[in-house]
Amino acid sequence: MALRQKQLLQHMWKQNWVARARNTTSRIMRPDDANIVGNVHGGTILKMIEEAGCIIGTRHCNTQNGDRCVAALARVERTDFLHPVFIGEVAHVSAEITYTSKHSVEVQVNVLSENIVTGAKKLTNKATLWYVPLSLQNVAKIIEVPLIEYSSPEQEEAGKKRYEAQKLERIETKVRNGEIIMSVSLPEPYTVAFSQSSLIHLIGPSDCTLHGFVHGGVTMKLMDEVAGIVAARHCKTNIVTASVDAINFHRKIKKGCVITVSGRMTFTSNKSIEIEVFVDADPLVEAEKGKYRAVTAFFTCISLDKENKPLLVPPLKVKIMSLITVYPTKTKRTMC
Repeated sequence: MALRQKQLLQHMWKQNWVARARNTTSRIMRPDDANIVGNVHGGTILKMIEEAGCIIGTRHCNTQNGDRCVAALARVERTDFLHPVFIGEVAHVSAEITYTSKHSVEVQVNVLSENIVTGAKKLTNKATLWYVPLSLQNVAKIIEVPLIEYSSPEQEEAGKKRYEAQKLERIETKVRNGEIIMSVSLPEPYTVAFSQSSLIHLIGPSDCTLHGFVHGGVTMKLMDEVAGIVAARHCKTNIVTASVDAINFHRKIKKGCVITVSGRMTFTSNKSIEIEVFVDADPLVEAEKGKYRAVTAFFTCISLDKENKPLLVPPLKVKIMSLITVYPTKTKRTMC
């Protein structure tokens, strides 16, 4: 009898852990979520993805005794936009914890769109996010993450390899963290300077977590908007996001900061445009700290006609120095 009771308790604990390790949220897409032709903005989807990841990451990290904490976004791996989402459809965002290290949590998120009139469903997005738990009492303190159970040693080893790979790339991108885009007057059409764009945004309370730092999803939405503006200026057509390479969050952005989100084209193929996007933060209240680069990423967009079919992209005119400094980076990412 005692053995059976023990087995029952173990089964109940495992079921509770599985419930905590998975999370699903749903929301209907409204006109203010989409562009003028009804395609939901990539930034809207990215924000929903980050919110789902934050919920499950925070929930998991508070399952142990000790300091209460909130999961802060540290990195987003490449995110593919497999199908567009339209106004009136319901987006179901499911998140699952797939790996934990001592101080970080890997969350894999899928987005499923549902046409509530026909019942048709399709997978539209897949993303992998990394979170770090920060203490609510001391924002500089990183909390240890409760371990998860793996179905096999191979699954744990694969997760460890993903963790080491993203950790290495974060270090490499942080080294390249000093470049600031300079404005250029009277640029030639189809050049980098012609389409480069910036948005300036004051970080308010509604943009922030309990710690007073900006939500990663808010930042990603603004980055997607800038990428779309850059691509639209170059193509003069309807633009949609096709994919996002790894988004690296180098430093936290505090409430009250003014952020400048800047984008520039780095590559074009026949039907796609690559845009490099930076987020620079300016702490106005603590001006002595100076402006710093907080987030970097590469977005890939495609040009569509009125029937949502891909159009040819005008080739990018690149100067010799740009060819030397930008194109090798593109080649390296493509080969990885």
